[in-house]
Amino acid sequence: MHILLVSDAWHPQINGVVRTLDTTRGIVEQKGHTFSRITPDQFQINMPMPMYKEIGLALFWPGEVSRRIKAIIQEKGAIDAIHVATEGPLGMAARSFCQRNKIPFTTSFHTKLAEYINERTGLPARWLWRWLEWFHRPAQRVLVTNQGMADELAEFGIKHTHLWPRGVDLELFHPSKKPSQHVQGLQRPVFAYVGRVAVEKNIESFLKLDLPGTKMIVGSGPSYGSLKAKYTDAVFTGPLHGDVLAAAYADADVFVFPSKTDTFGLVLLEACAAGTPVAAFPVTGPKDVITDPNVGTLSEDLQAACLTSLELSSTAARTYAERFSWDAATQTFLDALERTSVTGHED
Repeated sequence: MHILLVSDAWHPQINGVVRTLDTTRGIVEQKGHTFSRITPDQFQINMPMPMYKEIGLALFWPGEVSRRIKAIIQEKGAIDAIHVATEGPLGMAARSFCQRNKIPFTTSFHTKLAEYINERTGLPARWLWRWLEWFHRPAQRVLVTNQGMADELAEFGIKHTHLWPRGVDLELFHPSKKPSQHVQGLQRPVFAYVGRVAVEKNIESFLKLDLPGTKMIVGSGPSYGSLKAKYTDAVFTGPLHGDVLAAAYADADVFVFPSKTDTFGLVLLEACAAGTPVAAFPVTGPKDVITDPNVGTLSEDLQAACLTSLELSSTAARTYAERFSWDAATQTFLDALERTSVTGHED
C-alpha cells in the first residue's frame, strides 16, 4: 500500500505529534508499505506559526499541494490512502484537493487547538471548535488517541472517530539509562516535567507547589524564559534528546504532568517505560493513559499526587509501559486508513 501523509507538524519541530508520525512512518515502511509525505520542511518558505514561533508553517502558491501529489504519483505510483494529520495550511490544502476530486481521506486529532488558542488569545473556544468540526467533517474517520477524547469530540459534533492508541520506545526509555548528568547532584527527590514549555501546559501550577527536593523542567517553548526567571529554585535544562533525555526520565523520582489540555501525553508512557511513576490531574489524557494506581497518582491536588507517587514502584511503572507496543499502534493506524486510488489525473 502507498500511503500519503500530509502534516503541518514535522522535523525539526520537537513534540509528541512529530514523534508519533515519524515513528509510525518507520514502522509502516518496515511492514513493507510505501510512505510518502508532504510536510513543511519540503518548502523553502516557512512562516512562524502565530503564538508558536518555533513551529514553521509552509507557505506555498495555490495548487502547489496538488502538483506535489502528482509528482509523488509519477515517482512512486498511485496513492492508495491519504491521511491528513493536521489542521494547518498543508492540511487545509490536502483536504481541499480530496474534496474537489471526491477522494476519501482520513484525519487525526492530536491537539486541543481550541483550548490552546483560547489560552493565548482569549478567543472563545466554542468558535474554534465549530471550525474544527467543519475541518474534520468530510473525513471518513478521525483518528483519536483514546475513548475519552472520542467522547469529548462527540460533544462538539465530531462523532466519526476511530481509536489510534500510542506506543512507546521500550529500548530507548528504560530504567537502565540512569544516572543522568542533569539529575546527579540535585537535591532529592527530583520531580521532573518533560515537554513544551508553554502556557497551555499549565507548568506554573507544578512550579508553585511546595515540594521537597528539586523541580526539573526539560524542554523549551515560549514560556521558557519567563518561568526560568521567576522560579529560580527550579532547574531548567532546555531540550534533551535520545539517551540523554531517557536518562533524565529514568533518574527522576516522579514525573509530573500538570497539563489539562492534552489529548494523550506520550511523555506519560515514556516516563513509565523509564521506571518513573507519574503524578497528574485526572483529566483527558492522563486518566486514559494511567489506568493503574500502582504506576501513577491522579488527583485534583497535584501536590498530594506528587508525594503519593514517591512511594510507587519503578518496576511496576516499567511493567505497565511494556503493554504499549508501537507495532500494534501502527497496525491500528493502517487498519483505519480509507483505501482509494489516486492516479495523478485528478484536478
